[in-house]
Amino acid sequence: MNLFQTTISTGLILVLLGVFLLFFRGHSETLFKGALRSTIATVILMGLGSAWFLLKVTHLGEADLGHYKYWLFVGFFLIAFLSFFTVPDFLSVRGLAILLLLAGDTVLDSAYMQEPIARLLLVSWVYLVIVAAMYLGALPYRMRDFLNWLYLRNWRTAGSGLILLGYGVVLIGASFTY
Repeated sequence: MNLFQTTISTGLILVLLGVFLLFFRGHSETLFKGALRSTIATVILMGLGSAWFLLKVTHLGEADLGHYKYWLFVGFFLIAFLSFFTVPDFLSVRGLAILLLLAGDTVLDSAYMQEPIARLLLVSWVYLVIVAAMYLGALPYRMRDFLNWLYLRNWRTAGSGLILLGYGVVLIGASFTY
């Protein structure tokens, strides 16, 4: 994907998430809190994250341990498969963290060595998401704590929705300056 497509898609995702938080507070609370320990969410998020990561492993070059990519594939596949049985609590959060890290890599690749200064709006957001994904991947129970904090007061949910909606609109606008 090029920088324009990446920025538009990221902006649209933020707008949709912001609208969902802003106008569908009850549904979003049920969905997000329910997904923390949901088997379906775990299979979907961890399955997609593992598949995407394993696909990246199969494309390793010689400088990136490419001689051992088949051994790495088998090892990481076993780790992903066994994680469903050994650490099932909050595994959906870890799967989401994997997806966010891999998506962040894709977005940063599209912005690498691009000229427009407006790309920094996208890149800044992506680095924030990467830090959050690493934190939540290491301490997934903190997602529960964050969701409890977010939905404790209506203004927090509305404010978060407005921030995401606003930043999404800014990203969409910035993409037309490239």
